[in-house]
Amino acid sequence: MALFRLQGSRVLAVDLSGDAVKAKNGAMVAYDGKMTFKRLTGGGDGLRGIVTRRITGESMTVMEVRGHGVCWFADRASEVNLVRLTGEKLYVEASNLLCTEATLRTGTTFTGLRGASEGHGLFTTTVEGTGQAALVSDGPAVVLRVSPQFPLQVDPGAYVAHTGNLRQHFQSGVNWRTFAGEASGEAFQIRFEGDGLVYVQPSERTTVGGQV
Repeated sequence: MALFRLQGSRVLAVDLSGDAVKAKNGAMVAYDGKMTFKRLTGGGDGLRGIVTRRITGESMTVMEVRGHGVCWFADRASEVNLVRLTGEKLYVEASNLLCTEATLRTGTTFTGLRGASEGHGLFTTTVEGTGQAALVSDGPAVVLRVSPQFPLQVDPGAYVAHTGNLRQHFQSGVNWRTFAGEASGEAFQIRFEGDGLVYVQPSERTTVGGQV
């Protein structure tokens, strides 16, 4: 089984002993030992993945790394966050997914207005199964708990990923105060309800509402 570990906060080291991982294409920065690199189609899901991603517009270019030794991955000096899945499903933007164990299944799911508010498409990537995944974020990600008693509002530009049994509601904060210059500047939010975890980065990407 591949072993994921952090080498500092911005580099992922993966120990391989004949097994494989799927990583963002071009994310390898160094390796020792004997490795093979193979570009995968359809986000690593073959023909079905090609068709699905072409229809949905969700873009993810993936390579398979297999061998014996250590391989290091990074993405533009972004912070790396490790996630261990035990049968649940992880929802994450393709641009935030750095590496997964080869045993994890990837797919796409409909996000509706949340994806549109972030400037992405209407679909996002899912990772499902048992194993490890590595996410990247602009600054160290914060993991926030959502419970039935305590829903969570998140700025779309700060959202990275989530797990658990969560419902999402896109809501607009635009009102007359926004146009009068008295609003907070947070024109859109995502409201999460249910039970789960949300990963939030301390830097907001540009959304359809601008830099908020």
